[in-house]
Amino acid sequence: MKSVKIIALLIALSTSVWITPQDASAQQLSVSFGVFYDELSPYGMWVHYPPYGFVWIPEVDRDFSPYATEGYWVYTDDGWTWVSDYPWGWAAFHYGRWDYADPYGWFWVPDDVWGPAWVSWRRSPGYFGWAPLRPGISLSIAFGRDYREQNERWIFVRDRDITRPDIRRYYVNRTNNVTIINNSTVIVNTRNDSRRNTTYVTGPDRNDVQRVTRTTVNPVVIRDTNKPGHRLSDGELQIYRPQVQRKNRDGQDPAPSKVVKLTDVRPRSERNAGNRQQRAVSPPNQSQPSPERAVSPPDSRQKQQQPRTVRTPNQNQPPQPQELSPTESRAKQQQLRRENPPDKIQFSQPRDISPSNSKEGQRQLRTVDTPKRVQSSQPRSVAPPEKKDEPQPRPKKEKKDENPGS
Repeated sequence: MKSVKIIALLIALSTSVWITPQDASAQQLSVSFGVFYDELSPYGMWVHYPPYGFVWIPEVDRDFSPYATEGYWVYTDDGWTWVSDYPWGWAAFHYGRWDYADPYGWFWVPDDVWGPAWVSWRRSPGYFGWAPLRPGISLSIAFGRDYREQNERWIFVRDRDITRPDIRRYYVNRTNNVTIINNSTVIVNTRNDSRRNTTYVTGPDRNDVQRVTRTTVNPVVIRDTNKPGHRLSDGELQIYRPQVQRKNRDGQDPAPSKVVKLTDVRPRSERNAGNRQQRAVSPPNQSQPSPERAVSPPDSRQKQQQPRTVRTPNQNQPPQPQELSPTESRAKQQQLRRENPPDKIQFSQPRDISPSNSKEGQRQLRTVDTPKRVQSSQPRSVAPPEKKDEPQPRPKKEKKDENPGS
């Protein structure tokens, strides 16, 4: 019996050695702000910005907007959750708050509370809208009548488009925000998470969304992961959301390994395409992510029109003889003519004169040569040398001389 007990004890101890670390990692032991400083440094810069302390400025496009660019909404048990296409979205859209300052643009202030999305929601007849909650704004303040976020920071879509994975294609133009906001009311739906001891803003009611979209909204299950990141697949959102402490275990305040001076930060207007190649999560059923159409400011619309304007200077270059070479088929030439814009007709005039394989060009050359031949034949038929060679006067004179002599 003693040997059996000893064997059982050894098995239990060996099992605990293997299971305990896994349970500890699955329970997401608390981490400090250092995880934010380390994981987000490759995608932006940390600066010291009073009164917030260390804030993070992402390397993104100049038209970037939090909870609007490169992402979409999914409904979970915690409410409407923002799923970002950026690899750092697990942190910056679920912890902390966003704020804006000229000329640096949007920056993120870290916090220790996780949430599905720290935004304020509004409902207008036919529309749903949301805007980032600024640092220090509690839910009681956000739900109050006196709280008004700036109009240009709101994003609105038609209520039937709220569940679209490519929702950024359906944003309402922000020039209409004032009218929509004046006819809107605040959505005050919340959920209390006793495990994390916090309250979430859940957003639009699920039944209302099902009614306007005429589809069933199935909640997406959230699973905790052990490494920074997030992934949505098969109706499950795997995301890193540990318990975060502001201080290290030794009681000291962590700090970023590299801090950029605020004076060295490039203005928002000078930023180019930032880290689009850093997208880690793509919306389902969407092969090519498209840019925001209605949200983008005028400078982004000029980017979308560049491919059309770039073609114009190429038309003035001499590659046109290649399009008229005899080796090309008529079908290809007709296809090129259909694809060219109307301004290309001006460059097609030399085709009627050039010695190409087209029948119309050959006919025009023949009709031009004909009048030249007629003009050259007229002087030959009326040439003066033919009148001098007539021998008729001499025979008449010889007959008159013969008669008197006889």
